[in-house]
Amino acid sequence: MQKIVVLRWGHRVQRDVRLTTHVALAARALGASGFLLADARDERIKATVEKVVESWGGEFSFEMGISWKSFVREWKAKGGIVVHLTAYGENMQTSNVLDRIRNTGKEVLLLVGSQKVPKEFYSSDVSDFNVAVGNQPHSECAALAVFLDRFFEGKELSKEFENAKTKIIPQERGKKTIVNR
Repeated sequence: MQKIVVLRWGHRVQRDVRLTTHVALAARALGASGFLLADARDERIKATVEKVVESWGGEFSFEMGISWKSFVREWKAKGGIVVHLTAYGENMQTSNVLDRIRNTGKEVLLLVGSQKVPKEFYSSDVSDFNVAVGNQPHSECAALAVFLDRFFEGKELSKEFENAKTKIIPQERGKKTIVNR
């Protein structure tokens, strides 16, 4: 399975804490292996994500404060590709863009903005693919979730997370968890 790391750009510390946290948690739960909060630092988000990983298991890296430009440059230099999620990109329902991304066999850096992204995100210098989950305004968290689900073809929904201290026991009604301390 191809590795996907999510780069969150444009996080505003006073405004975006909850949504950026949800983007990171959705990334982890739906198959991404890491998260980068680019050009910003927010210890609250890092602490939340690390607490979830410790309790719910799995391998998931979290970095922050790194320049998006240098990270993208290094990612590409190591042979990875960059996918920009944008409502203006190729519609993944009406094109074969997901197949083309999968067929590269390369690790994917997924760019997810929180505000208007720099024009250069759309250029081939930065993004190898500009992908839309739909060509209407929508939440970046929703776009990330739909992209990951389609990319991994639903397999991420039954993933077992190693070293989990807490696990949900699926059932028709009620809530049941197992907690191993």
